[in-house]
Amino acid sequence: MRLGVLDVGSNTIHLQVMDAHFGARPTPATNYKVDLRLTEYLDSNGSITEEGIALLDKAVSESVLHANQNKTDEILAFATSALRDAKNGLKIISNINEKYGIDLQILEGADEASMTFLAVHRWLGWSAGKLLVLDIGGGSLEIATGSNENPDTALSLPLGASRLTREFLTGDPFNSKSIDQLTKYVTDTLKSKLPKTLKTHDANHFVVTSKTFRTLARITSHWYGDDIKILERSSLNSAISRLVAMTHDLRTDLPGVSMSRSGQIVAGAIVANEVMEMLDLDQVEICPWALREGILLRRLDWLSS
Repeated sequence: MRLGVLDVGSNTIHLQVMDAHFGARPTPATNYKVDLRLTEYLDSNGSITEEGIALLDKAVSESVLHANQNKTDEILAFATSALRDAKNGLKIISNINEKYGIDLQILEGADEASMTFLAVHRWLGWSAGKLLVLDIGGGSLEIATGSNENPDTALSLPLGASRLTREFLTGDPFNSKSIDQLTKYVTDTLKSKLPKTLKTHDANHFVVTSKTFRTLARITSHWYGDDIKILERSSLNSAISRLVAMTHDLRTDLPGVSMSRSGQIVAGAIVANEVMEMLDLDQVEICPWALREGILLRRLDWLSS
């Protein structure tokens, strides 16, 4: 069957259409993506503005049209931290569902971490051992660990790259005071919010997903010759000072850094470095599967039961 996964995230509205059936590896058929930073359309009360709602409506409309044009049997639609945290998020979702006949649902942070964990576990297989999985999105950081397909611990923290860039970083290049304030906030949040089960984890396979981690691995491979499928903390630590010193335009010349991602890659690098240090990870493996694949795999499990 052909399933579409519509991800209404903090950075993009991304439809991934895949041909899939239970027990087989999903095959990508087509995708449609709109860069839309919903968190940049928040008013002083934490609600998404009318302009943001209109842009979101247009992106969803185009995504649903693309899915229908490609004969998608079902659209699995979910929203993460941007709509989850917005004061008017539920009303926006209700209007979208009524208008387009889909079932867009809020995905809670722990569920987001669990679905991503499932995708990584399926990608690596049972020989992967005990996994520790990290995912940095636009609005949040997800962490999960365990040996089975359902993690023992899964949580979400408000440490997304887009969110932190908006709340902390100023200047071009970013000024040192705002960098210091951001770094301290990330460190303090991790110290206070990470449960003991994660701080003292006994995982033996460390994996990351998401555009932020993939981009950081491409940058460190470009600068230091590292394996592009591995992110080394030593290289990441060295890269941060270079990224901080660069202007927005200069960062767009780096491999994998688009104009829309140029600003937030610094905050993403700081979060990645701090969480790897906190969890004592010298290196992490990049996994190509993430949340959208996890959503699809869970749906296939349900359909086969």
